[in-house]
Amino acid sequence: MQAHGNTVHIFARRHPNNLGSAYDKYFPGEMVTDSLKPSVDGLRSLLQLFYSRDAKKCLDEMLQKIKIDIGHAHNIYGRLTTSVLDLLHKKNIPMVMTLHDYKLICPAYSLLSHGRICEECKGHLFYMAIKNRCHKESFLASTIYAFESYFNKIFKKYEKNVRFFITPSQFLKSKFIQFGWPEERLVYVPNFIETSDFEANYTPGKYFVYLGRLSYEKGISTLIEAFMKIKINKLGLVVIGEGPMKEHLTTLTAGESRIRFTGYLSGKTLKEETRNALAVIVPSECYENAPLSILEAFAFGKPVVGSRIGGIPEMIDHGVNGYLFEPGSVDDLREKLDLVRSMSTKRVIEMGQAARKKVEKYYGADLHYEMLTSVYQRILNDT
Repeated sequence: MQAHGNTVHIFARRHPNNLGSAYDKYFPGEMVTDSLKPSVDGLRSLLQLFYSRDAKKCLDEMLQKIKIDIGHAHNIYGRLTTSVLDLLHKKNIPMVMTLHDYKLICPAYSLLSHGRICEECKGHLFYMAIKNRCHKESFLASTIYAFESYFNKIFKKYEKNVRFFITPSQFLKSKFIQFGWPEERLVYVPNFIETSDFEANYTPGKYFVYLGRLSYEKGISTLIEAFMKIKINKLGLVVIGEGPMKEHLTTLTAGESRIRFTGYLSGKTLKEETRNALAVIVPSECYENAPLSILEAFAFGKPVVGSRIGGIPEMIDHGVNGYLFEPGSVDDLREKLDLVRSMSTKRVIEMGQAARKKVEKYYGADLHYEMLTSVYQRILNDT
């Protein structure tokens, strides 16, 4: 936005990992919710999760110093809360909001319960999240988030205050429509990356890469089991990331020298691991929205093998820039891994080039800017 001459103001909660901002003096204080205890302070923090008057007050002070034409919300749940939407609505500032997850239809954010896909809250039956202990397998946490969902639904905090909801995948858009959200309020605008930041390397490497959270719903155990069925000594698997399954997975693969766990990586090290791979694997068994890992792999000129679930199939063209397999199927994934492993260098390069062309054509920054500002313009033309 700034590169195209727009003025952008950031408003968020304070946090030690925040980037610097000219307006961070207006940010409300950091919230710590992992250890809520029965006390006055605990009750105050709990109320802040539902409706933060502190965030509303701080934003009001900031808006007295600046003028804005439109507001764009991201992940305000449980931190800034819908209190800021009420304030912006009162000031006649139109709002859009990007849906990065399923929070508005699922108190647990992910349409998952205990690692399995769950849609039992359809029809605004948010109490099912309490019954199933969906959030962190905790009765208390699930109750808090279920009541937050009921609060925002009963008082129509999102419906009343947000003009358009941006969905980074067609799948997420369709899922919200299935749950009763009006199609005319949902606008598809895909994620983007700056392709110029990624130097493609079409030469096929000698290992597959997985990068993401090491948890059940990500399909990492399916990937490891499928890979271990391929008995090729010179073929490797690099697992990048942290998560609750790490100890189990390292025990499971003990003695398997072809599999390497790197832990969390970032920056140049992460880029080098990815761009020197044979292919990137996205074996998720949950409703992924629009994984940036696929876009980054494509930008590096790498084919992607992904599960046929959520927003993944709309990003991967089967047989062109990667392959799709049935989520949770060890045999199908092994077959696709073996297919990529046995392809000629020429064929791997062709797939990598097709991947790079797709990300440049459909997921670049300029196209994203054009699509996003068209949404803004629709709102401003109505005001």
